[in-house]
Amino acid sequence: MADYDFDLFVIGGGSGGVRAGRLAAGLGKRVAIAEEYRFGGTCVIRGCVPKKLFVYASQFPEHFEDSAGYGWSVGEARFDWPTLVANKEKEITRLEGLYRAGLEKAGATIIEGRAVLTGQHEIAVGEKTYTADKILIATGGRPNPHEALPGHEHCIFSNEAFDLKELPRRIAIEGGGYIAVEFANIFHGLGVDTTLIYRGQEILGRFDQDMRRGLHEAMEAKGIRILCQEVLNNIEKNPNGKLEATMKSGKVESFDQILLAIGRIPNTEGLGLEKAGVETGVKGEILVDDYSRTNIENIWALGDVTDRVQLTPVAIHEAMCFIDTEFRGQPTSIDHDTIATAVFSQPEIGTVGLSEADAAEKYDELEIYRASFRPMRHTLSGRQEKMIMKLIVDAASRIVVGAHVMGPDAGEMAQLLAISLKARLTKDAFDRTMAVHPSAAEELVTMYQPSYRVKKGERVE
Repeated sequence: MADYDFDLFVIGGGSGGVRAGRLAAGLGKRVAIAEEYRFGGTCVIRGCVPKKLFVYASQFPEHFEDSAGYGWSVGEARFDWPTLVANKEKEITRLEGLYRAGLEKAGATIIEGRAVLTGQHEIAVGEKTYTADKILIATGGRPNPHEALPGHEHCIFSNEAFDLKELPRRIAIEGGGYIAVEFANIFHGLGVDTTLIYRGQEILGRFDQDMRRGLHEAMEAKGIRILCQEVLNNIEKNPNGKLEATMKSGKVESFDQILLAIGRIPNTEGLGLEKAGVETGVKGEILVDDYSRTNIENIWALGDVTDRVQLTPVAIHEAMCFIDTEFRGQPTSIDHDTIATAVFSQPEIGTVGLSEADAAEKYDELEIYRASFRPMRHTLSGRQEKMIMKLIVDAASRIVVGAHVMGPDAGEMAQLLAISLKARLTKDAFDRTMAVHPSAAEELVTMYQPSYRVKKGERVE
């Protein structure tokens, strides 16, 4: 065997790369991990973690309003954007420190700088070149810059949204996915006049239609303006700093900021993939097999850079499968089936399994259990916001193939529902489960009769 500097060289210090590097080093392997920015990747530095902190911040105005119905008198509230940004920075800096400490404790070598492949076993970082038996690419993704949009250079993306010098008074967000929806709710909750612009007929494509429509109505009731079947055609920056946006419909409006959230693309540019012979797809994603191996025997890739499922827990799962396969002698393919996810909108959405539309294409007959009600926490506050719960059942096997919740703590429910759906439990198992009362989640085990059925794709009352 050739004498390499390292047994494993990881390119990218996000959640997937760090997990793989730490576990491999813990097994006694000589591991190096290179990161050009900050450890933690999109999730910790400019994604899930700061986003959830900002979601919490944006919820307080409604909490203050709701408290009156419970006998509280809240004085005049004042929000300070720089304080939120500073405290967010403290927290992600703490988390980055934990990532570094975990790698160092495991014995991994941390290399700061941009790593580029110069061969099948060679990696250059700056002016120094390293060799490795195995190479793992985990460089993640980045927001689509929408270069076809004239004036896109005047816009911001999710990365910049967390560190704006000041909170805009008026913002437009183009996109209808979960990132766009979450930021629309965040900015609105912080007092910003918010407009969401989406080219499709309804927000949150690929989610269940009841969740999509329910959230749309709830957001508009809060005061968020949603323009569907609309796109930005041109953006110009005025001398006063305002952004003048021209839309497909001919509308021209002025905003302080415009955030583009029209998807993410893999971070593969300038990685030297062509020198190593690594194949990529039409989006630039690294092509891999079921074990995350590329077409080059000693090079693997995982996480968003492969454009399979762009979720942090998925990247971590792929990293653990890689370790089992390559360093523990336990070949483990990636299981991307039945992945739970949450949209931290307001109200929140938690979902796992198939939407009604997708299930209707797969199964001849479905039983749909649906409930819509005002959660108990809103009864004294007077808030009219509804909660929606929905179970989708294959009528032939009685297996629950989809579960969707919109309302308070929906994400927490989705995590637990995922266990049931992953285990392929039947609706009968749900029916035999005792309810926790009083709770919103009890509805999931007390919907005994179908709301309607779907046969051959057609709804039957």
